[in-house]
Amino acid sequence: MCNRFTLIIFLFFLILHQVNAQTGTGVKGIIKTQKGEPLPFAAIVVKGTEISTISNEEGKYQLDLKPGYYEVIFQYLGFKTGQKSFTIENKMETFDLTMEEQAYNLGEVRIGNKGEDPAYTIMRRAIAKSRYHFLQVESYTAKAYSKSSFVITDLPLEFLYKKELKEIEKETNFKKGVPILNESVSEVTFRQPNSYKQRVIAARNSQDNNFASANQYFLTSFYQPEVVKAVSPLSPRAFAYYKFEYEGSFRENGVEINKIKVTPRSYGEGVYKGTIYITENLWSIYSLNLQTVNTGFNIEIKQVYSPVQGVWMPTNQQFHINGGIYGIKGKGDLVISQTFSKLKVNPAFQADIVVVDGKKEKDEAKKVGLSNREIKSQKLEEVVSKQKEFSAKNLKKLMKEYEKQDLKKKEEKGEDIDMNFSRNDSTSVDSLANRRTMAFWDSIRSVPLTVAEVKSYTRLDSLVIIKEGTQEQRDSLKVSKADTTRKKGGGGFGSSIGDIFTGHTFRLGKKSPWRLEYVSPLYGLQVNTTEGWVLNGGGLKLRYHKGAQPKKNSDEIHISNNGVKRVTVRDEGTWTFSGLTRYSFAREKLFATGGVDYAWKRNLINISGGKTVSQFNPENPMHPILNSLTTLFLERNFIKIYEKNFIRLDFKTNQRNEHFELKANVEYADRQPLSNLGNTNPYRWIDWNKRSFTSNDPSNSELANQSETSNVNMQPHQALTLGLSAYYKPWQKYKIIKGKTTFYDDDSPKLSVNYRKGIKSVFGSDVDFDFLQIGISHGFDLGIRSKLSYKVAAGTFINRDSVAFPDFQHFAGNQFFFQYGDPVGTFRMLDYYRYSTSKRFVEAHALAELRKFLLTQITWFRVLGIKENFFAHYLATPDSNNYGELGYALDVGIRFPFRVEVANSFEGFKYKHTVFRIGTTMNFSLGKK
Repeated sequence: MCNRFTLIIFLFFLILHQVNAQTGTGVKGIIKTQKGEPLPFAAIVVKGTEISTISNEEGKYQLDLKPGYYEVIFQYLGFKTGQKSFTIENKMETFDLTMEEQAYNLGEVRIGNKGEDPAYTIMRRAIAKSRYHFLQVESYTAKAYSKSSFVITDLPLEFLYKKELKEIEKETNFKKGVPILNESVSEVTFRQPNSYKQRVIAARNSQDNNFASANQYFLTSFYQPEVVKAVSPLSPRAFAYYKFEYEGSFRENGVEINKIKVTPRSYGEGVYKGTIYITENLWSIYSLNLQTVNTGFNIEIKQVYSPVQGVWMPTNQQFHINGGIYGIKGKGDLVISQTFSKLKVNPAFQADIVVVDGKKEKDEAKKVGLSNREIKSQKLEEVVSKQKEFSAKNLKKLMKEYEKQDLKKKEEKGEDIDMNFSRNDSTSVDSLANRRTMAFWDSIRSVPLTVAEVKSYTRLDSLVIIKEGTQEQRDSLKVSKADTTRKKGGGGFGSSIGDIFTGHTFRLGKKSPWRLEYVSPLYGLQVNTTEGWVLNGGGLKLRYHKGAQPKKNSDEIHISNNGVKRVTVRDEGTWTFSGLTRYSFAREKLFATGGVDYAWKRNLINISGGKTVSQFNPENPMHPILNSLTTLFLERNFIKIYEKNFIRLDFKTNQRNEHFELKANVEYADRQPLSNLGNTNPYRWIDWNKRSFTSNDPSNSELANQSETSNVNMQPHQALTLGLSAYYKPWQKYKIIKGKTTFYDDDSPKLSVNYRKGIKSVFGSDVDFDFLQIGISHGFDLGIRSKLSYKVAAGTFINRDSVAFPDFQHFAGNQFFFQYGDPVGTFRMLDYYRYSTSKRFVEAHALAELRKFLLTQITWFRVLGIKENFFAHYLATPDSNNYGELGYALDVGIRFPFRVEVANSFEGFKYKHTVFRIGTTMNFSLGKK
């Protein structure tokens, strides 16, 4: 009875809210074209205030205004700006607007046969001043409303999982054709050069209210050189990628606006096409409508700017996306409406400076020209106080010098700096952000919901009642007792049987820091010619997480495509105790290894030991699973292994994003050779007439020159070895926030050094050698989506009194048609052990990734994201005869993650062989340490 009374009171207040909502004050209506078509996402601004909104996909808008007099401005790209005065009384006014298409005036400008299109002088000025506009605003506060709506329109082979889709629909509110919505209202505080602080006031998601949208993905500036991994038309490199065409101008509120058509010289990923509007004299963005493609998706970006305290600021931004990948198709709209307040302009960036186009106005540019000494010896404030006219070239230099001086000043003061000028976002979420009522959203939402979006939220509310509501609420929705959204019980006996084959992790107590993991040996099922069928890796792992105990914790905000989520992070250590097995069916041998490791922060100590087998190259150039396939179906046994009893100690420490790493290890091993089984026929499922399995003793040219046989004949021996390796990126970009230095993930030069030593006579060790290697790797952009990467290394055995074959210097060879791993440093045709050396070597690798070269001259290839690659590999040892490889590849990219290659090998600089390879573009190191 009490619950029913509470429900009646709730309904009463809900009805009361609806009555109040209907009697709200302001103006609403529909915005259409002269053809009667709705104009979605039109910008509506109340003149002289911070109030603004946008229309929804159906062209509907609503402005909630208190009684009074207002002038409302309506803006839409390609249409004349409309303005209407309203006197708001105690009701909601209705005003439907029909917008007229903008008429453009070409004036007296005409392009002759030898003349330059006037768009170029406009763009030269705009590009020269782009950094000026980017740095002009010192700080601001804005209220941002964002809404994203994404719809899955097609799923591949949907008939195969219809039942599962029904369950997902009930559990998560996901359904094909129904929008997935995400709304948020935030207070954004910006401070130069890159600090964005957001306080999420309200957040609502049609699938999960625990997420809030991340505005940082949409607050983009085309004054930056790149936007969404594509070259901005205002980038300093723009003329290398775009052609510009003047399409006329129009005047609005006394300001002349130039319409410029942007045409890429070669369309595809990494460039835009469309239209950009530039204000005359100020050379700032008025609005833009640009399109690009990325990973199979068409992306359209629209921005509308409005003057705020004399500065044109983006008040309305839109992303429209459609396309598909792997048969999944969808479309999405992402919209942000901003109202700015407390905007502070840097006094050094005065709006009345004049940009002189040095190409068109050569004499004038010379008159106002500045020497490099004048630019570097003065502050920007001093320069602009003395003169108002600058050549485009000088203005670019002034901006670079200003940023250098500003960075140096901050370093001297110990302030936060960022050498990469990337966004520094911090987000706080109001404790009530995810609990706002529909009444709150109706009062604060600046964009009306469409009919489909209302339905999506209604479905979510029904789902919440199903999961969390009272019995009466569930009954009202006629939910059956057999509701599939309820969590089913455990799998029972059948599930336990399945765990034997798949593995399982057991939690030892509800709040226990211990976890016991059973690792199934089936995942390590493999075959080779020395052991036959093998079950590898089965056993137990016991983990202890110190973070499970109550200690000092920290809260972080994680931002992803799904939104913003608060996460508690514990910076504690982890212990792992492992015992794993390896069983050879043909040899009827069971090997066992065990280990203990302790990891804390970015450090790791590991002690391991036992009996196992190992490849001669400890980097494992061939994965056992791939070798199993080639053994069974191609009669090719690439892996060469030996047996060892060992004990080993490893230590590793590094810094985030590969800035620095140090490794150290010491191992004592009793090594024993292995031979192929007497009968290998059971492991050859297809008999190839011209093939036979090769010996487990690798073939090596250096040993062939020293003995009568080219095969390695490793004798049983003991080896005590020490290893030290390190790499360092001295020129890596970084940022300093509150005294903490963080390095960016980049391709700056990486210097490496590696030292290995064989220690003789200790514990009966037979090896005696000293090996030293140095190297460098580096990658740099050749242009948009084009890159050159290289690796060079050289090494020598300073002492080589006794070097066993496992201690030779081995190289990243490949003899399999499937190419995987590092595409830069891996040979395509090199035998795994033929040129392994105990003397000295030099190796060099290069990979050029080109967005446009031969086949990619065709637009279709570029739209699909296909790149052309050229690669070269070189190896010099005393016995390699200047081995080299040259090749060409089509890198299809993420949309279809594979690479097709043709490679040619050379010895003594003479052509030897040609092969074709299929590789993955995912660049993972399968089975490699």
